[in-house]
Amino acid sequence: MEPQRYGPFPYTPINRRPKITWPDGKRLALWVIPNIETFPLDEPVPGGTGMAPDIINWAPRDYGARVGVFRIMEVLARHGVRGTVTLNSEVCDDYPEIIEDAMSLEWEFMGHNQSNSRYLHLMEPEEERRVVKSTFDRIEAATSTRPKGWLSSGLQQSWHTLDYLIENGASYVADWINDDQPYLMDIGGKTICSIPYSGEINDLPAFRQGKSSDEFELMMRRQFDTLYHESAESGRVMAICLHPFVIGVPHRIWALDSALEYICGHDDVWLATGSEIINHYLQSGETF
Repeated sequence: MEPQRYGPFPYTPINRRPKITWPDGKRLALWVIPNIETFPLDEPVPGGTGMAPDIINWAPRDYGARVGVFRIMEVLARHGVRGTVTLNSEVCDDYPEIIEDAMSLEWEFMGHNQSNSRYLHLMEPEEERRVVKSTFDRIEAATSTRPKGWLSSGLQQSWHTLDYLIENGASYVADWINDDQPYLMDIGGKTICSIPYSGEINDLPAFRQGKSSDEFELMMRRQFDTLYHESAESGRVMAICLHPFVIGVPHRIWALDSALEYICGHDDVWLATGSEIINHYLQSGETF
C-alpha cells in the first residue's frame, strides 16, 4: 500500500450501505477472540521496564499460558462459543498443549506475529515480509490449516503489511478498529477484508484503565444491547477481545461467564469464527 491520506477503502457511512444478513436470519454475529501470546524472557516486555529479564511483567503473562487460557476454554465451551485465536506463532513451540486443546475445541487460528515482543511497523520491509510469512508457515505446520486472518502486535502496521498479508493468503485483518461491520480494502487491485475487532470490549485496555470486573461485565452487556438493537436493520459484529493473563484470573473470569450467559440467552445470535463471518460476507453479495 502506498502512503495515503485516508485508508485503502472509501468512506462509507453505515446508514448508506447494503443490508447485511447473517445465516438463518441471525441478527448479530458474536466473535470471541482470545489473544494467545508469548513473550520471550530474554526480550523486554512491551510496556514493561525496558529490560530483560522483566519478571514482574513477564510472569503474569506466563500465568495466562499456564492457567488462564484453560479457564477461558472452559467458559467458552460451556456457552457453545468457539474462539478465534490471535496466535503468536512461537506459541506453537513454547506452549504446544494450548494448540492441542484449542484444536480439540475446533477453535480457529489467526496470525499474530511470531511473538508479542516485536512490532511490524518497527521492522525493515524485508524483515517484516519474512516475519509475516514465517508466522503463517509455522501456524500451518502446527495446525494443518493456513490462517486466513491476521492481527498485528499492538494493532500496528507498516505501509507494507497489507501487501504481505495478501501474499500469504490472508482474507481478513482485524487491526482497523473503525467499524461494526466488515468491509473491503483495495490494495493495489487486490482485496482483503477488515473485520470489526475492538479496543473497547477488550479486557487489557479496560482493566489498565481501572475498570472493575463488574464494570467490564456491564460494558459487554451494554455493547451487546446496542448492537443487537441496531442489527434489526442490518447485521452487526460484536467482538469480545480477551487476554488469558487478564480475564483468566480467578476474580475476573466470572465476568466473561456472566456476559456470555446473557448474550447467548438471546435469539438470533450467531456464534461465529472470524473466517465464518468473512466467508459469509464475501459470498452474500452485500459487500462494500
